[in-house]
Amino acid sequence: MSDAPLPRWIKANGLEFAYLERGQGPLVLVLHGFPDSAWSFVPLLDALAAAGYRAVAPFMRGYAPTGIPADGDYRSTTLARDVIALIDEFGEKQACLVGHDWGAAATYTAATLRPDRIKKIVAVSIPHPRRFLLRMTLMQARRSSYMAYFQWRGAEKRIAKHDFLWLEELIREWSPDWSFTRADLAPVKSNFSDPARLRAALGYYRALPGQMLEGETWGLLGQPVAVPARVIYGAKNDGCIGPEMFSGMEHLFAAALDLVPMQGGHFLHCEQPALFADKVIEFLKRA
Repeated sequence: MSDAPLPRWIKANGLEFAYLERGQGPLVLVLHGFPDSAWSFVPLLDALAAAGYRAVAPFMRGYAPTGIPADGDYRSTTLARDVIALIDEFGEKQACLVGHDWGAAATYTAATLRPDRIKKIVAVSIPHPRRFLLRMTLMQARRSSYMAYFQWRGAEKRIAKHDFLWLEELIREWSPDWSFTRADLAPVKSNFSDPARLRAALGYYRALPGQMLEGETWGLLGQPVAVPARVIYGAKNDGCIGPEMFSGMEHLFAAALDLVPMQGGHFLHCEQPALFADKVIEFLKRA
């Protein structure tokens, strides 16, 4: 499976979603984060397909070529409903989820919102949201200062300057051992070269303050994840989320929690794609 898949389209939760697909078998949805796209997960899609799964990586709402929601809704509860709607539209009763960064936030929320629709989850590089929001360390607050920066309406211009140099530096800080190429970042830069797309990506962060005032959000955060979960994180030098943020969250998982450190940074699926795929597939295959 050396050739890159071509995007396909499907309508779910009132939005046109583009997605990449490989293989046949039980459905696995692979959800990307920021700053990323479905393209970076093609190696995982290939590995999942070879292991007997139907692997689907949607471009998250607002990320090209998926549509931009007219209402500008990027709450994690809405992302979770996107996931459930996609499972419906793909004709399945259940799916496994693999989510990185914002995709992990969607994964946690979907598994809590509709545990009957989710068989297993693999969350990557992000701890349980309750652990992150309510027990943040001072060091993590410093790492996460970019979230406050993204609230500023002038952030888009700063990010786009000098061919997205700021973004490249951010990725180097988050994954120092990833020797990315121009080709690796081309899909992200192409997407963000459209100001509306960059504004959409930052919309995920700008939705956070208002969402923290919603009862539904706190109700979901108060419920432990009811499906088996593997959480993979960078134990060496993730400049986005420190390894200490993954400890002490066992009580947030009602089913089994399998915590797996990898010697890497934030973009583990890009740094060590073969090893990362092995860790995902081994968990999904586990009885």
